[in-house]
Amino acid sequence: MISLSSMSISAQDTQTPPRTKSEAAKKAQQKVNGRVLKVVQNKSKYRVKVLQKSGRVISVDVDKKSGKVSRKKGKD
Repeated sequence: MISLSSMSISAQDTQTPPRTKSEAAKKAQQKVNGRVLKVVQNKSKYRVKVLQKSGRVISVDVDKKSGKVSRKKGKD
């Protein structure tokens, strides 16, 4: 019973909007495995650059209002 309630808290936490760059970095790492290189914020989102094990650097956007994490498409 305790583990179920902690699981539901974890599930809710994935959609909790990040309040800091550190929280945005954690959300990005949960979505894409790798090492966070840089976090930049603007008015509506955080952009997190992540170095993957393959050596590829990708950008992940974390929405400030919804907490939604999306991988940026296109050239960086």
